Amino acid sequence: MWSALRLAIRAAIGLLMVTHLPAQQMEWDQLPPIPDHEGFAGPFAGVSGGALIVAGGANIQGDKWKEPFVKKWYDSIFVLDDPKANWRKAGKLPRPLGYGVSISTDDGLICLGGSDSKRHYASAFLLHMKGGALQRKTLPSLPMPCANACGALVGRTIYLAGGIETPQDTTALHKFWALDLDAQEPIWRELDPWPGPERMLAVAGALDGAFYLFSGTKLAADADGKPVREYLRDAYRYTSEQGWKRLSDLPRAAVAAPSPVPTIGTKLLVITGDDGLNVTFQPVEKHPGFPRNALSYDSSTDTWTVLDTVPISRATVPTVLWHDRVVFLNGEARPRVRTPEVWSLRLH
Repeated sequence: MWSALRLAIRAAIGLLMVTHLPAQQMEWDQLPPIPDHEGFAGPFAGVSGGALIVAGGANIQGDKWKEPFVKKWYDSIFVLDDPKANWRKAGKLPRPLGYGVSISTDDGLICLGGSDSKRHYASAFLLHMKGGALQRKTLPSLPMPCANACGALVGRTIYLAGGIETPQDTTALHKFWALDLDAQEPIWRELDPWPGPERMLAVAGALDGAFYLFSGTKLAADADGKPVREYLRDAYRYTSEQGWKRLSDLPRAAVAAPSPVPTIGTKLLVITGDDGLNVTFQPVEKHPGFPRNALSYDSSTDTWTVLDTVPISRATVPTVLWHDRVVFLNGEARPRVRTPEVWSLRLH
């Protein structure tokens, strides 16, 4: 009995740590929108040569609300040389591609995996600026095709977690891979996965030499063989020395939240994302959007705080650190609705 009581007291204390506070340390602003009236979900985004790069992604063509709706993937690449400049076209991807993982490095933007209208890919390549022009370099392919994964750079090692292998799959991947960019012959290594369910559309972060994995969705087949999502709230930290550690659960699910997550001090910020509460909302054209708050995880205390409020509702959007601000490139504002908006966040 006393053991159960202690557990109940600990749970109550944990809940008290999740308080609603004003987001006084978050300064939001907008950059010039992408020159596309719809905008893109799941584009690649990063920095090279001081310029901001956005490539690929997908949106919905024609009537968004009819069944079935038509999704289109893109190969376009746009570059913003300065926060006060205008976006310019800078070439094309080797194919229409979206929903991969973006990693910004000192060498440029690394694009990993992704999908088009028919299949998923294992491709990996670097986009980098040279003499004002965008160039592409092939990198070692992923161990298997993968879309809707998450990843982050820890030191000079890329970590990539989860995803889904084919568009038809009803089970997400329980895979965790690493690529040491400084290795003489870089090659993807498969590591032990996190001690929790397989998932896709999870959220990644990096802080103090550790990789973080938050939320995501598990998949299962329904009676008709179609994938059904289970929204997850678990969280994990990985270091090469100690492996995986389970952390406190998120206050809510944050599927496909902007990734990698911004950091400030000892904290990682999971901003907006899909909590799953309105997944069956009808009519879909009246969907209210995703939660407009941020979940702040303090790595020094293993506690979460809910920060109210943020000006955006977003899912499937990459983040980029540029000019001392975290930039949010397009994404999904609510189901079936993309946005050309580009928001930036300065943390104090």
